[in-house]
Amino acid sequence: MNIGRYIQQPAYTTLGFRNNDGDFVNKANNLKFIHSDHFVLGLEYCRTQSSKITMEGFYKWYSNYPVSVTDSISLANKGGEYGIFGNEEVTSTGKGKAFGFETYIREKIMGALDVIASYTFVRSEFKNSDGNFMPSSWDNRHILNITLSREFNKNWDTGIKWRFVGGSPYTPYDLFRSSLIEAWNMQPKGYLDYSRYNTERLGNFHQLDLRIDKQYFFNRWSLTLYVDIQNVYNFHSEQPSFLVVQKDQNGDKLIVVGDSSRYLIKEVPGTSGNVLPSIGIIVEF
Repeated sequence: MNIGRYIQQPAYTTLGFRNNDGDFVNKANNLKFIHSDHFVLGLEYCRTQSSKITMEGFYKWYSNYPVSVTDSISLANKGGEYGIFGNEEVTSTGKGKAFGFETYIREKIMGALDVIASYTFVRSEFKNSDGNFMPSSWDNRHILNITLSREFNKNWDTGIKWRFVGGSPYTPYDLFRSSLIEAWNMQPKGYLDYSRYNTERLGNFHQLDLRIDKQYFFNRWSLTLYVDIQNVYNFHSEQPSFLVVQKDQNGDKLIVVGDSSRYLIKEVPGTSGNVLPSIGIIVEF
């Protein structure tokens, strides 16, 4: 069992943010260090030297977390996609929590096949402007990893890894605001509906990876050749959709019939994931 407090400085993009007048507004807001209090309790059982089973529960409490002045959203609830976050005016008023448990199993089957499996259940939530807890961008709920590996004669090694991650929360678009011509011309992409922040959830993600290694040993050095294939069965994971303005055959933007203040927009589904094969060479002296 252990208890600890961790203190972290806010991001440089937050500390160095200036407003239009060149003032360090977050310095004026008396931005504070982020606090995180951890409580962990675990059990471990080792049946043999190559066998181990562990179970661990955890609870984490966050305070002084930066909260955006613009949309009253904690920065912990952002950051699930590519981009820069925190370069804005914030206050150190955010509070949150993360809790769950993790199990880990390591076993050698029939003296040849090494098995490693871990499962984590986690909830990650931060308070919104109304004081209610809402899922953070890291609230995946379920994380499972299974690895099987085996050594063969003449220094051949093979291994496979399967992983499963629960769907991440995301925020739907404000379709009415996004379709406004004035708003779209100012920012040619969809506007999020902050009243429904992180209320939707993407589909689950899973992937299978395969690797084969062959080692050669010499007097003072060794050579390893390997083939690695990620996402063997070519799983396409769901990503947040994006908005586009529909156009006519001439490439001109279409306007909603009967409302000249709005573009005709549509949502385009987002996916990612492809088979990724690679070969490699490792030289060790």
